[in-house]
Amino acid sequence: MNPFEFTDVGRSDIEVTRLGLGGAPLSGMILADGLFGGAPYDESQRIIKRAYELGVLYFDTAPLYGEGRSEVRYGHAIKDMERDEITISTKVSRLLVPEDEANLEPYGPEGIPKFSIEFDFTKEGIHRSLQSSLERLGVDEVEIVYLHDSDFTGQHTEDDFALGLEALSELRSAGALKAIGMGMNEWQMTAKMIERFDLDIILLAGRYTLLDQSALPVLMPLCEMKGVSVAIGGPYNSGIITQDLDGPVSFDYNPASEQWVAKARRAKEVCERWGADVRAVALQFPFAHAAVATTIPGSASVEELEQNVELMKREIPEGVWDELVNEEIIAIDAPVPELEW
Repeated sequence: MNPFEFTDVGRSDIEVTRLGLGGAPLSGMILADGLFGGAPYDESQRIIKRAYELGVLYFDTAPLYGEGRSEVRYGHAIKDMERDEITISTKVSRLLVPEDEANLEPYGPEGIPKFSIEFDFTKEGIHRSLQSSLERLGVDEVEIVYLHDSDFTGQHTEDDFALGLEALSELRSAGALKAIGMGMNEWQMTAKMIERFDLDIILLAGRYTLLDQSALPVLMPLCEMKGVSVAIGGPYNSGIITQDLDGPVSFDYNPASEQWVAKARRAKEVCERWGADVRAVALQFPFAHAAVATTIPGSASVEELEQNVELMKREIPEGVWDELVNEEIIAIDAPVPELEW
């Protein structure tokens, strides 16, 4: 598969490369008791610039990632890039409120204050969130804006999400945004919003991957029917696919349960029998679904970025897919890539 191929975003006039760059590790954020690590400032700059050189031209970020650091780091790195060559997405719903503006905590050269996070789905809150992101990124506009998840907190209602999407829809109608969507870890609320709003793209983190296809029965066919593109976030499920399963590993941003470790182990064993790299299988699997436009794995080093590019290009033996289905790693009704990929 060509990682640099451009594909359309829904019915918008925006394109993204098949392989994008996720912004969470670029912020240096560490979750799950240190199991999910990120890049320091200098390495983040090398990663972003190397992505551009290679042809990975879709950059995703969010205020949540490192309390604004991811956006600031992208902003520093893209200053010398041709702006019309790259597609940038960020997210709204979380406002970063400085705890003490007089006390800056320097993160590398960024000088970002310590923030607390407040959810705000109102029109005013969405506008404030977007404007703050544009300032951190140092750009006048971004191509895609996602309403960001709060599904792990369970504190928000369908009406909250609808309020935020109404604000984004108005901005798109006014020409301030080119494409809008939702960035979620769980698919249920997203499915409800697709029924209510004309969305362009969904960033689905961890729910349509080699290990977890829970979005397959409902969300994926709904996206295909409605013409909504899907960006696959977390294709490695917080790194469990890439990690040594004999030690502590993470899944869904937390220490992995034995259930997921066992499933990852079976997937690796199948791939090894066919001489395939399980990371390549994990990256390429989602693209067999017609709704999937791009995948945005994060990279904590230039080496990881270059590996992802190479893994996207790698040919996968056809028998791998059949055995993964037989072993119930991949759902029997999930589409799998054709051999010519």
